[in-house]
Amino acid sequence: MAIKVQYNKTSLQQLEKQLKIRERSLPTIKSKESALRMEVTRTKDEVHTLELRLENEIGGYADMAVLWNEFRTDLIRVRDVSLSTRKIAGVVIPVPGDIDFEIQPYSLFNVPAWYTDGLELLKGLARTGIEAEFARTKLELLEHARKKTTQKVNLFEKVQIPGYRDAIRKVKRYMEDEQSLSKASQKIMRANQEKRKQKEEEMTV
Repeated sequence: MAIKVQYNKTSLQQLEKQLKIRERSLPTIKSKESALRMEVTRTKDEVHTLELRLENEIGGYADMAVLWNEFRTDLIRVRDVSLSTRKIAGVVIPVPGDIDFEIQPYSLFNVPAWYTDGLELLKGLARTGIEAEFARTKLELLEHARKKTTQKVNLFEKVQIPGYRDAIRKVKRYMEDEQSLSKASQKIMRANQEKRKQKEEEMTV
């Protein structure tokens, strides 16, 4: 990582400050990445379980296929799903609550006796389907956050922290070289002054 530096004490202090910020933040980000990784695994299992449950519920009603042909498809629909949110490892996740079904009026005398049970079955299927959909959304959000966090860990660990360390080394080396040169030139100046002084003293003798 190319970091713009100035070879002076102020720049060195700034670089050291930026390095400390990243070194202090890294364990927290790593911990968040680990928590997100665990949640992603857990949510994948949750999605799989719900999808399997939905599949089994639909499969369980297959033997009633002939009866369903008599069912009015406009009789029931989902009007609303109440939502809340919760945070998982810093990620806001939508959580489904109560499901509000709209059921069209129908005459109990003019429809088959199983209609009422059929409505309850459809409500159950809808609930499972909605839960599965929300679980998939949760998985997408967590997966996205995990990828972003992993990128940040890699950026800090493999790019920025080594980059700042390298820049600090360069500035320190430059300043040490400058100091050595300054000391050397002072030595030479003193030596020259002493030679001049010696010559002047010899000439006055």
